[in-house]
This record gives sequence, C-alpha cells and structure tokens, in this order.
Amino acid sequence: MGTRLAVVASVADQGVAALTNIVVLIVAARLSTAAGFSVFSLVYTVFTVLLGLSVSYVGQALVLERGSADGIRAACRSAVGFTAAASTTIGLVSAAALAFVPGGTAAGLCALGLVLPVVLTQDGMRYCFSTLRMPHFALATDLVRLAAVVPALAVQPQGAGPARLVAVWGLSAVPALLVGAALLFPRLRGLRGDPRGLLRRGHLGKRFVVEFAVGNASSQLAVVGLGLFASPLAVGALRGATTLFGPMNVLFNASTAFGPPILGRFPTPSRKVRATVLLAAVLSGVAAVWGLVLIALPDRFGRQLLGDTWASSSALLPATGSQYAAIALGTCALLTLRVLRPRATLPIQVVFSLLSVGCLLVGYALGGVLGAAWGLCLGSGLKACAAWLRIASVRRERPTADDASSQPVEMSGGIIPETAADSPAESRREAAADDGVPRPSA
Repeated sequence: MGTRLAVVASVADQGVAALTNIVVLIVAARLSTAAGFSVFSLVYTVFTVLLGLSVSYVGQALVLERGSADGIRAACRSAVGFTAAASTTIGLVSAAALAFVPGGTAAGLCALGLVLPVVLTQDGMRYCFSTLRMPHFALATDLVRLAAVVPALAVQPQGAGPARLVAVWGLSAVPALLVGAALLFPRLRGLRGDPRGLLRRGHLGKRFVVEFAVGNASSQLAVVGLGLFASPLAVGALRGATTLFGPMNVLFNASTAFGPPILGRFPTPSRKVRATVLLAAVLSGVAAVWGLVLIALPDRFGRQLLGDTWASSSALLPATGSQYAAIALGTCALLTLRVLRPRATLPIQVVFSLLSVGCLLVGYALGGVLGAAWGLCLGSGLKACAAWLRIASVRRERPTADDASSQPVEMSGGIIPETAADSPAESRREAAADDGVPRPSA
C-alpha cells in the first residue's frame, strides 16, 4: 500500500475505533440510569488504563520493529501470543478475586476480567497490521467491531445493569477477533514466535509503559479514585463530557500515529518545528470550535446523546473544551520532542502528569466535579507550556540547521540498550543503518 493510502487507512481506522468508543458510551448512557452509567464509566475507565498499558508495552514497541521481513512477522506472532496470554491471566485472576464481592462495581469489574482477553487481543492485532504495512486490514476488523457492538448493545433492555452491558460489549468483539485472526495468521504461518522475549531486559515497551503510566494512566486512576472514594457520579459526569470530544481524540491519535514518519521527511529541525506549530494551532482551534458547538447544543439533543448524564456533563463542557484545546498544544509539542529528542519526553510526562493529578484532586476538593474538570484543564495547559519550552531549549542546544541527531532513536527488535547515548554520532550511525529498511506505515 502506498504512503498516502496507508495514511488514509490509518486515520480512518483511528476514526472507526474512536467512533466505537463513543457509540458504546452513548448507548450505555441511554440504557442506564445515572447511577448505572457511573458504574459502567468506572469499569470502562479501568479498561482504558489496561488498554493503554497493553498498547504501550506491546503495540508501540512492535511498530518500531526493524529487520528482515521474517523477523518482523515473527515479532507480530510474539506480540499476539504475549497479549493473549497476559490478558487471559490478568482477566481470569481478577474475575476470580471479584466473583464473590458484593456490589455493582465489583460485578462490572468481574465481567471485564472475563472479556479482557477478547478485547485486548483484538486490539493488539491492529498494531500487527500496522507493522506489516497493512492498515486497511486493521480498518476492516474495526469496522466489524463497530458493526457488531451497536446492535448487540441496542437490543439490551432499558435499565440493564452495568455488568451485563460490559459483558455484551466485550463479547461483541469476538467477530472482529475471528476476522483479524483469519487475515493475520496466514501471513505468519511457518514462523515461531517468542512471547517470553517481551519480558527480556531492555524491552522498549517498558519505557513506553512508564510514559503512559505517568502521562495518561495517572489521571485516569485519579478519576477512578474519585468514583471509589468520593462520588461515583463524578466519574459519570467527567466521562460523559469527554465522550462528546471523541472526534478530537481521533485527530490526536492520528497525529501521533502517522506524524513521526511525515515529520521525518522535513530536512531540518526548524522546518519540523514550524510544521508542528501549525498543526498545534489547527488542532487547538478545532477543539475550541467543537467545544462552542457542544455548549450551544440544545438540551433536548444533549439528552438524546447522553440520557440522564447530560444534566451533569453539560455543565463541564467549558472546562473540558478548554482542556482539549490545551491537550492539542501538548500533543503536538510531545510529538515534536519525539522527533527531535525522544528521551526528553519522559521527564515532562512524569512531573506534569503528577501535577495534573494534583490539580484534579485539589479542584475537586475546592469546587466539586466542576473544580475537578478545571483542574484537569490547568494540568494539561501546564504540561503543554513545559513541552514547548523544552522544544525551545532543544533548539538552542542544537544550532546546526541539519542535525542528523534530530531523528528519533528506534532500536532493532524493540530493544534499547542501557548504554545507548543520545549523541549526534550515534544518531548518525542509526540514520545510516536505516537506509533501505521498510517502516510501518502508521
């Protein structure tokens, strides 16, 4: 597949995946009471964290895989095997531990544990198709996923419990899993995978997990904490507001997915930065406009989207819209650093993601759910400012217009040596070794 078609297929796949999440949450909100949707949102947030950990540890390391065609295909087989084994172990253990715990939240988490191997393995196949330069197959499986989950949830009775909705949502991924396996495994036939290799020392996914944990999971877990120890309704309100900004997540994910290869085509760091500045301005403006559209949405349309949850979520739209405008700036800044200096992103993620969690908790203590939403906005804005200031610092440290060391460090086999240095000479050697090696298209 050509580069342009691959980019289109990758963006479309991200759009379908995001649309599936939006539809799931909207249908669940319409079928549930406000309290039931709060429990469902809490469980879905836990799934979001687990999915992010899986993508970081397996998927992001896989798409950086380089070497022979057989080696890349063997890595895909290892990734699928590892995801299936790990998710089955975690899911069954958690389900067994929660099976006899009373309460709707425990029942929902137990149902999540039972369907976890299906949903995580199906999602993991998307990264195999990306690595094999077949993003159209990932798009096909996600279309099947969307086509199956909508009718499966739509036929559930009004007032269905969160555990039932979680189980139906998870089992509806079986058709997509079967289609993905039928498309993927004929291309991996005759190759032996090594799932245990993903546990070896120096696996690049460990670094990505740390970045995710401090960059994304920390705020998600803070929201989960609000539901467990403060008010479950806060989770439903925050999840409902962010669901309405699902289209922005599509743009953010697409920028992260195919942004680095495109930025790599610009010959100088200055041109890379100018491109991402323009992208940041566009995405931030789109987020602001989308937020204004949602704020002006009549209540009757809002209730059709989110049901009883609309009343609490609509009050958060100004704060959530401002947060997404800040997220747009931060996403583009971190994308720029990934291209200019990959090792510079982790310290920013650690410091300012923890600061965001603090802003969330302080905001909730001072102003309830609305204060928590504005706290998240403040945290996202501070992270964006710090990332762009770091870019300015990197540019001052690298006055050379065409610095080969601005290329991202990608190590063969998803491994980054402990002694690898971020030096211009080493980066030039990696850039030279990159000649003629095919890259994943997304």
